Amino acid sequence: MGQADVLVIGGGLVGCAIAYGLARRGMRVLVLDGSDHDFRASKANFGLVWVQGKGKGLPAYQAWTRKSSDGWSDFAAELEALTGIGLCYERTGGLTFCVGTEEYEMRAAEIDGLRQEGNASDYDTRMLDRKESEQMLGGLQLGPQVTGASYCWRDAHVNPLLLLTALQKAIEFLGGQVLAGQKVVSAEKAGSEIAVVTASERYHAPKVVIAAGVASAEVAAYFGMNIPVRPQRGQILVTERIAPLLNMPTVPIRQTAEGTILIGSTQEEVGPDITTTADAAARMAARAVAILPFLRTAVVVRQWSGLRIMSPDVAPIYAQAPGFPGVYVATCHSAVTLAAAHTNILAEAIANDSIERNFTSFHPGRFDVSKAA
Repeated sequence: MGQADVLVIGGGLVGCAIAYGLARRGMRVLVLDGSDHDFRASKANFGLVWVQGKGKGLPAYQAWTRKSSDGWSDFAAELEALTGIGLCYERTGGLTFCVGTEEYEMRAAEIDGLRQEGNASDYDTRMLDRKESEQMLGGLQLGPQVTGASYCWRDAHVNPLLLLTALQKAIEFLGGQVLAGQKVVSAEKAGSEIAVVTASERYHAPKVVIAAGVASAEVAAYFGMNIPVRPQRGQILVTERIAPLLNMPTVPIRQTAEGTILIGSTQEEVGPDITTTADAAARMAARAVAILPFLRTAVVVRQWSGLRIMSPDVAPIYAQAPGFPGVYVATCHSAVTLAAAHTNILAEAIANDSIERNFTSFHPGRFDVSKAA
C-alpha cells in the first residue's frame, strides 16, 4: 500500500508542475502516471509560453496567463539550478502571422477586443505591418502574401520535453516519486483519506489532484465530478537542422535551440485519434512557405500529432470535488504557458485548500446552463 501527503494522478506537464510546487512546500508527493501508450500532450507540444490571443470572453484567463508568463524566468532559473537541466527558455517576444488583408483585419479586431475586455493599462500585444514584422525578424524576408503580424513582448518558448524531464527530476530530488504504469481504475473514501486503486496497487492520501489530461473526466467521475473536456488533435511537421534564422517564436513556425524548424499546427475535432495525415502536412507546409519562403528548400524529417485538452471555452478548469474534501481537478491545454503559475500559485492553493475561494472563474460550474438560466 502506497502512502503520501498528496497523490497526483497524471505525470504530464500539468500534474508534474503542481506536484513540484507541492513538493517545494514540504509535502510528500506521489505522481501516478499511466503507460507510454497513453495520449500525451506533453510529448507533442509546440513549446510556446504564449500570451497573445488568449482569454476572449474570460478576462480572468488573460490575467492568469500573464501572471504565469511573468513568473516563468524565475521558475526556469530555479528548476535549472535544482536539476542541472537546461530548458532552452527564451523570452524574446513572439509573432502571429497574417496572410492576406482579411486575416490581418480579423486579427486586429480580435486583439483590440481582448485589450478592451482585459482593461489593462500596459497591454502587451500590438499589430505590426509587413515592414515592421520583417524588421522584428532581423530583416528575414516574408512571403508576398504576408500582410503583417500581431506581436507580444511577453511571448517566449522552451523545450517541452526537457521541461517535463526537469520537473520529474525535481519532484524526486525533493523526496517525491513519479510512478509509471499506474492507471487509476477506481477511487473511494477511506476514513479521513482517499484511496486510489490502480491495476497493481492501492494508494492512500488526504489529498488527491486529478491532472490526467484527456483522462481527467473519467477519473473525476469517480468523485462525482462532471469535467467537460474533449481531445483536439494537432499535427506538427519537423524539418532537418539548419543554421539559426528565426530570432523568436512565431505562429505557426518556430526554430528550436537544436536548429530544427517546427511547423504547425492543426486544430482537428476527430476525437482520441493521433493519426497523421498527408492532407494536413500539405496544408501546414504550404502556409509555412507562404510566410517564410526560405523554408521551400528545408527537408521535413518527421511529422507527429498529439491531443490538446480542450474545455468548452478553451480556458482551464480548476475545482474541488463536492463531498470529497482534499480532491481537486486541474486541466488545461496551455500546460507549458501555465507551468510557472501551476507551480507557484495553484499548488499553494491546493496545499491551503483555497481553490474554491481563489479560482471561481475557472470552476466547471460556469458551463452549467441550467444554473445560468
